[in-house]
Amino acid sequence: MDPATDDPTSNLRRLLDAVLTIGSGLDLPAMLRRIVEAATELVDARFGALGVLDETGTHLAEFITVGLPQEARRSIGDLPHGHGILGLLIVDPKPLRLHDLREHAESFGFPANHPAMTSFLGVPVRLRDQVFGNLYLTDKKSAGDFTDLDEELTVALAAAAGVAIENARLHARVRELVLLEDRERIARDLHDTVIQRLFATGLALQGTARLAERQDVIDRIETAVDDLDLTVKQIRSAIFGLETTRTAGGGLREKVLALVTEAAGPLGFEPHVRFDGAIDTIVSRSIGEQLLATLREALSNVAKHASATRVDVEVSAFDSVELRVTDDGVGIDPAERARVDGTGHGLKNMAARAARVGGSFEVGRGAHGHGTVIDWRVPATA
Repeated sequence: MDPATDDPTSNLRRLLDAVLTIGSGLDLPAMLRRIVEAATELVDARFGALGVLDETGTHLAEFITVGLPQEARRSIGDLPHGHGILGLLIVDPKPLRLHDLREHAESFGFPANHPAMTSFLGVPVRLRDQVFGNLYLTDKKSAGDFTDLDEELTVALAAAAGVAIENARLHARVRELVLLEDRERIARDLHDTVIQRLFATGLALQGTARLAERQDVIDRIETAVDDLDLTVKQIRSAIFGLETTRTAGGGLREKVLALVTEAAGPLGFEPHVRFDGAIDTIVSRSIGEQLLATLREALSNVAKHASATRVDVEVSAFDSVELRVTDDGVGIDPAERARVDGTGHGLKNMAARAARVGGSFEVGRGAHGHGTVIDWRVPATA
């Protein structure tokens, strides 16, 4: 039996049920699927889909389907991008009904393994005056064609879907703002309370060291002060991370961490990373690219030549931007060190990147003559 009857009360009840279904949650991906399911059931369609437009509004960025088994969907291959019949609603966003979509002049036919489809109903989904996407419904099960009533019901559902989608987006934005406020509050607490207490504790310990008579006690106090200093640097790095709004492509911190994770494979372990300063604020994009290229080459050299068991990566950004890479490997060969000013590559490339922007590059032995330290430094205003 056709769900869309001439009984206005029945049709209104089914439409309200469908509206309540799509508005029952705030998770956008789940809501989009519920919209397709509700529309398909509302007009008794065998297949349904929601095509979400990309930022340009000219192609489909997402395509959520209902009625198509997962295996069949995989066998079809790439999802549609908005050509043929689907593209008609993109070019002219208004309801469209067809007796047989295969006979339309704009039909491209179906790809291999695609189920046959005949009757068609398409309706745009709008967010205020902007088209968010289109509902596509095919093969009415209880009749040959979709009716005027089917179109009216689907248009009404699409209007409710637009409101529900906008509501979900607004709630997501509110959650994002709340998270940002929490991050800023935590950053203030760390700076105003935790760091100040650590500084005070360090000063008190230094004063106590001057009163101590035994050298072993003095040494232990100095070690504790050094540990506190390192902790303060780590907390400051965390504060900058909390206060930084990341760009769509990810900030320099994120890219450094991704590069370090990538290097863990060739190295056999993941390097330790420490940031200090406003990395994502001070460092320009061009300097960031040079720094990443230097870090990639430094980690590659360690993996190939150092036989190291530990690597420390330090990135700081204040008056100057500095990258320091320290390993506990076999140390750098003097002949390789000479290549910095020679005709070879490797270290010479790192030195050239620093010199290009008025910076400096140094390479030498690590503490106690073990391992290698690479220090790459450029002006922050370069």
